[in-house]
Amino acid sequence: MNDIKKLLDIMAALRDKQNGCPWDLKQDYSSIAPYTIEEAYEVADAIARGDRDGLRDELGDLLFQVVFHAQMASEEGAFGFGEVVAAICDKMARRHPHVFGSAEERAKGPAKGAWEQIKAAERAEQANSGRTSVLDGIALSLPALKRAQKIGQRASSVGFDWPDARGVRAKIGEELAELSAAECSGRHKDIEEEMGDLLFAVVNLARHLKVDPENALAVANRKFEKRFRHMEQRATEERRKLDDFDLEALEARWQEAKRQV
Repeated sequence: MNDIKKLLDIMAALRDKQNGCPWDLKQDYSSIAPYTIEEAYEVADAIARGDRDGLRDELGDLLFQVVFHAQMASEEGAFGFGEVVAAICDKMARRHPHVFGSAEERAKGPAKGAWEQIKAAERAEQANSGRTSVLDGIALSLPALKRAQKIGQRASSVGFDWPDARGVRAKIGEELAELSAAECSGRHKDIEEEMGDLLFAVVNLARHLKVDPENALAVANRKFEKRFRHMEQRATEERRKLDDFDLEALEARWQEAKRQV
């Protein structure tokens, strides 16, 4: 706890109205939010690279963001860092009755679907404070793929879902046909809308297959980038550039890269 207190003291000093840092003093929740999101992505990047030293540093940067927001809230008299910690401790204990509950609950062990049931009960309780939809509370700032996944999960929790992956595949075929029709119309707005519907359906297929679409696309991005860089490297070794080749030659080089990396 001494380390946490030191960090809290550093944050308080940075926001001290008399002797603090001018940059830190002029920040508010909105201006800091993009940095919070960026730090979370940098944590994920360090994990993807297997960089444990980097992960340690990035987790520290992310923790600092939590402390920054809590400091601003404390200055307003809204809540402090201790209340943030208490709230997450209460939530984790409440959502894990098989670990932190009564002797009877612990003896039963984890029940299938219990996590979502507990969260649904929490949302129902929040409805008394103005939240009325099962979709309430899904952050608008989430990446679109992740938000689509959560929307699908919430809709599924009340039975609005395809019974299995076959139904989603049929929906994808339907959306592809509608996208083709929109292309024929030439109206960009219609094309964009149908493309969105297609992507939403693909996200739901991923959900049915128990695949995280955000992670799956990140893996695909890395794979494409690695192979494309291999093509560039081979071309450089030949003292050429990729745009020196026609499409057929590029495809041959792509197939070679797939075999190599």
